[in-house]
Amino acid sequence: MELKTIGTIGAGAPVQAIASHAARAGYPVLLSNSRGPDTLGDTVAAIGPGASAVTFEEAAAADLVLLAVPFSAVPAVGQRLGDWTGRVVVDMTNQFAEPDPYRGFADVAPLTGSEWVAEQLPGVTLIKAFNAMFATFMARDPRHEEGNQAVFLAGDDEPAKLALAQVVARLRFAPVDLGGLREGGALLQLGGPLSGKHFLLQG
Repeated sequence: MELKTIGTIGAGAPVQAIASHAARAGYPVLLSNSRGPDTLGDTVAAIGPGASAVTFEEAAAADLVLLAVPFSAVPAVGQRLGDWTGRVVVDMTNQFAEPDPYRGFADVAPLTGSEWVAEQLPGVTLIKAFNAMFATFMARDPRHEEGNQAVFLAGDDEPAKLALAQVVARLRFAPVDLGGLREGGALLQLGGPLSGKHFLLQG
């Protein structure tokens, strides 16, 4: 499996950070948000060549889709397509009960947050990644004198996870596989031991 194009559902600061690295690495980046492509002109210009503003459907058709919307908005996103079979989606969401401002915790036990997200996108291949990091840290050069910024991954589809790890490495981050969606996702979700933590790994 090779992931050649990157689409985004949501275009906030975390997505912009990853999109900028991806565009510099040569990936076509297809940005979408809830307000439509006409509202993304400044964002596309800031990211630069390789980025474009598209519709939700066009973004969702990319090889790799970054999902970065409020946790409460996920069911509506899932319903826009209905069938997500064959789509590889990176869950960048966090389990805040309320957005704007983000506050509270949306408890979906006994599921982890990512297991719940996967249920809202029937048929999806879901990988948890990029949610546990602050956008200001992700936007910086991942390469440091002490090592490269670690990106933790959790998912149940090994080929898809390996393909994402290759993308992460091409963006000059250091991918770290945490295992399955349940065990690894629990480490990464809001309130988990790796939430909001940043690590450098020596190559």
